[in-house]
Amino acid sequence: MDYQFDNNELRAKLLVEKYQFQFKEEHRAEVKMHLKNEIDDYQSGSSEYLRFLCGYLFCIGHKEDLAIITTAKKSINMDVGTMIDSEWLSSLENDGAEDEYTRSRAVIIDEFIRYYTHYFS
Repeated sequence: MDYQFDNNELRAKLLVEKYQFQFKEEHRAEVKMHLKNEIDDYQSGSSEYLRFLCGYLFCIGHKEDLAIITTAKKSINMDVGTMIDSEWLSSLENDGAEDEYTRSRAVIIDEFIRYYTHYFS
């Protein structure tokens, strides 16, 4: 029996298909718009959708996006908060510097890609 994605998983899957893990600057404004819209009008169960948007912004790598990712992590609910990796925040905040709690940006990005490649396969 095939797994049937719910509406919010489908929204995340469509973004994966659209952006193809390219992390292009040209997508940044649109991704931020989707994220802001979801924060302002949260759809119950959209943790995966929010996670992808926040992760995509992390992968683009602008420190200025730390604020909106933090807002998504801390302002909606605990389920969403746990889906958005704290490591993304610390990496952006510290300009990608590694420490005992934060791996390299390359490793974190590879893990993000691997997660969604497997999630939707």
